[in-house]
Amino acid sequence: MTAAPLTRRFLTEAARNPVTVTMLIVVPVVFVAVAAKSVADAAELLGGRGGAEVETVTAGWAAAFISAIAMYFQTRSARATDRRLVLAGLAPARLVTARLATGLVLALVASAAALVTLAARTGIGDVGRTTAGTLMFALTYLAIGALIGALVSNPVNGTVLVLFVWILDVFLGPAYGSVDRPLTRVLPTHFTTLWMMDLPSRHGGRAGDLGWALTVTAAALAVGWAVVALTSRTARPRRRSGQFATGLRMALRAAGRNRVLWVLLAVVPTVFILLAAVTTPAEYQSMVLREGGRDVVVRFWFPDAHPGFMAPVAVASLSALAGLFAVLDSRSGDRRLSLAGFRTRSLLAARLSVIAFGALTATAASLAVTATLFDPRQWGLYLAATTLIALTYGLLGVLIGTVFGRVGGVFTAFLVPFLDLGLEQSPMLNPEVSGLGHALPGYGATRILYDAALTPAFDETGPLLIALAWLAALALAAGLLLRRSTVRGPVTGRARPTAETSGLSPARSAGRP
Repeated sequence: MTAAPLTRRFLTEAARNPVTVTMLIVVPVVFVAVAAKSVADAAELLGGRGGAEVETVTAGWAAAFISAIAMYFQTRSARATDRRLVLAGLAPARLVTARLATGLVLALVASAAALVTLAARTGIGDVGRTTAGTLMFALTYLAIGALIGALVSNPVNGTVLVLFVWILDVFLGPAYGSVDRPLTRVLPTHFTTLWMMDLPSRHGGRAGDLGWALTVTAAALAVGWAVVALTSRTARPRRRSGQFATGLRMALRAAGRNRVLWVLLAVVPTVFILLAAVTTPAEYQSMVLREGGRDVVVRFWFPDAHPGFMAPVAVASLSALAGLFAVLDSRSGDRRLSLAGFRTRSLLAARLSVIAFGALTATAASLAVTATLFDPRQWGLYLAATTLIALTYGLLGVLIGTVFGRVGGVFTAFLVPFLDLGLEQSPMLNPEVSGLGHALPGYGATRILYDAALTPAFDETGPLLIALAWLAALALAAGLLLRRSTVRGPVTGRARPTAETSGLSPARSAGRP
């Protein structure tokens, strides 16, 4: 069997999952169409280039992120299936070629969606440079996704690490700051970004920025090949985690074994907040808030307030992921416990408690770092607002995971907090909240957070009621969905393999006798 038929089989499996195909197109389209202008404005505000050049690079960023996620799930989820194929006589080189080709095709779909959206939105000045740059972004991050997939087995940890690398690459890169920072030259797409923006670095030497970008891309492909070849020879069984006190103790014990997750819940908000602090320009900003029953313009020193404003974005994303994977990874075990006599309400209470514990861990780490950089006017209210955001998005993660599944859920769990808290609720980009911003789940809690950060008295009763209504509605919906997934559905005596032959859809027949 050559690599081509195997690649077609993997792609056919991926195409059978409508969520996969939809997310490959929708995520880059939404990112470029909705976020490109705001991202460019933020880059200029933080001392970067800004303008059309940064809007062009958003196509590469979108393709990079979705390529890394796609390759992560291919590398991680298909290990058992790939091993069986190799043991059955398939040449490892052909399998590796098929895997990389599948990842490349999926990345090309995402890249094409981003480029078409960019062309429709602003036009593309240099089609060749923009297209080539976007493809180099995608190829580089295919290797990053494969490498993380080989090293990190838990999907929560893996997807958070992908997000972590992507955030560092984007927000420390030349689009958001000086091109002469020596430490940023090790970032995976540093030279690709410079070349795509047509911004000579003067530190590329004789090879130039394009030469270094091509070198990094080629090295990334070599790493990706080696990693996929290695993982096709190994397979590890997955461990399942599964009367309130007993259920909570079992769930916490299972979660406690995942030490990397708890480290990530603490480290990612820390780095995100510190990154916001060091990249903030030294200038004053203004924001309209309620004070004494009327709207007032509050002027504040931006470097002091920015870390406090950015902390909820990291907290929301991590909380959503915690909720998403908590419901997906525990579904089968909870069904067996329910059949064994566990009361449904006890299982639900234990599961929701673990989700809340993960959200509060991210909140505590965020506030510990924030306290060293930012002093809100009302600390108690600021803590309450951040906690509201964490719990809201933790519950929203349960709904996202139930509706979109593992891969589509990861995309959505990153996209929704970014659009909501990072863009629509941002005082830097939207002095007045838009109609869409009012309808999003983060509106009420962020208005309370800004009020607590910049004013001495509480004046946001309406947003508080909105935030509590969101929290109650999401808790009810999450409880109903968890109950439905616990008491319904087939439960087999033996767990089926969870390998996904396409990396983005459940395994069907590939690798089975």
